[in-house]
Amino acid sequence: MPATVLILGANGRLGRSLVTAFHAAGWQVLAHARRALEPPVPAGVQTLALPLSDLAGLAAVASEAQIVVHAMNPPYTHWADQALDLAHLAMNLAVRIGATLMLPGNVYNYGSPMPAVLTETTPQRPSTRKGMIRAQIEAALQARTALSSIVLRAGDFFGGAGHGAWFDAVITKRIRNGHIVYPGPLTVPHAWAYLPDLARVFVRVANRRAELERYATLHFAGHAVTGETLVAALTDSARRLAVLRERQMPKVSSLPWGLLRAGGLVLPMWREIAEMRYLWTEPHRLDDQALVRLIGAPDATPLPQAVDEALAEQLSHMASGPFTA
Repeated sequence: MPATVLILGANGRLGRSLVTAFHAAGWQVLAHARRALEPPVPAGVQTLALPLSDLAGLAAVASEAQIVVHAMNPPYTHWADQALDLAHLAMNLAVRIGATLMLPGNVYNYGSPMPAVLTETTPQRPSTRKGMIRAQIEAALQARTALSSIVLRAGDFFGGAGHGAWFDAVITKRIRNGHIVYPGPLTVPHAWAYLPDLARVFVRVANRRAELERYATLHFAGHAVTGETLVAALTDSARRLAVLRERQMPKVSSLPWGLLRAGGLVLPMWREIAEMRYLWTEPHRLDDQALVRLIGAPDATPLPQAVDEALAEQLSHMASGPFTA
């Protein structure tokens, strides 16, 4: 009998990669989403359309799940009124069916100034509203003594299907016009997570969950690269995909942070984006030694291949949606 996973937010950027990875690893996948799953949906995946607020109904159809993955991420402008409530609904459901809850964490918790190397024991001193919310969610997980939970922390998402992250919504949004927008100094390292790799690590951690404490945090290193390295990879990829001509150099510019701050006085999305500027000016990477001790070396798609696949996926849709990051 295969193990069963319930993925909350299965239509999201990470959710869709998780559906693919768990299914490929032989798990029975229950995919919860507010709308029909976007194709292709692997054969055998069971979709659930019940509202998350219907705790009894969801618990009944997902009673066999050993893992619940909380992959729901509201738009930036709705974190304050949705993120914590969604997390508590996921916790309540996992407790009710006796499952381990897995949460994709991020680096917002550490705030500014942020250490250059982030480990599981690095003190969390959030300096933004979203960082405080993330820290509150993790504190709530740790406080729920009836719940087993795992936070798998990673850098900014790229790759996989979907939209709404820095990579597609900002950096490569205008690449068809030969324009790359990089949010920070090109010499500063920034942590990235290629979603197909991260999703496969979720599966491997889920398989070893019995070896972890009731509440555990692990870091996924992913790709920690400077803006120069990423822009070079994007330039090469855009040429291979015939977005740029051979030897054509893209125009590279930064975000108009001053304009974003000023506009944030009247535009909530600009305000939320401007608040996170420090992530692009302060070097950081995630240390994954604890993860490696648990599962061995994670899958790591080489950066050129990951950028090729991510950019090709984006170009095939070139859609814009709510910024979730």
